[in-house]
Amino acid sequence: MDVLELYRRTGALLEGHFLLRSEMHSPLFLQSAALLQHPLYAEAVGEALGRLFEDEKVDFVLGPAIGGVILSFVVARALGARALFAEKDGLGGMTIRKGLTLNPGERFLAVEDVVTTGESVRKAIRAAEARGAVCVGVGAIVDRSGGRAAFGVPFRALARLEVPQYPPEACPLCQQGIPLEEV
Repeated sequence: MDVLELYRRTGALLEGHFLLRSEMHSPLFLQSAALLQHPLYAEAVGEALGRLFEDEKVDFVLGPAIGGVILSFVVARALGARALFAEKDGLGGMTIRKGLTLNPGERFLAVEDVVTTGESVRKAIRAAEARGAVCVGVGAIVDRSGGRAAFGVPFRALARLEVPQYPPEACPLCQQGIPLEEV
C-alpha cells in the first residue's frame, strides 16, 4: 500500500509553512483527518497497520484523541481487539475515561497517525500503563521522526518520511517571509 499516495489523493498532504504541535516549523504537513474521513481508506490503513502487528496478542488498541480515535478503531477491528482512546487531562498528560474497560495485565498496541516526536502517543501509553496495562508495540501511519522516536517496544510504520523541521528562530521559511499556518 502506498499510504503517501492516499494522502495525496485525499488532499491530506499539504505543502507550505506549518506550525507543528512540537512548536517546530515544517514545509510539509500530513492532515490525517482528511484521509481517515474516507471509510474505505481508513479501513485499508487499519488493516495494513494491523498486519504489522498480527503476531502480537493484543487485548486493545489505544490512540491519543482526537487523531488516534478513528485509527485505533480500524486497527482494533483488523486485530479483533477493543478500541480505546486517551484524552488530555488538563494537566499536561492524558487519561483514559473510567467508562472504558481496561484491566491490569491487558496487552495493548498504541497507534498514532503521524509520529514526529512521539510525545502524544507516549502520554497515551503512560495513561494505560498507570492502570496496569502492558504496551507491546507502537504503530503509526507515517513516521516522520527521522528514526529518532523510540518507545522501548517495537515501533513500526506504514511509511517513513524525511521532512525538515526547524525551530522558529532558525526557520528558513520564516526568513523567506512565507506565512506560517496553524493546522
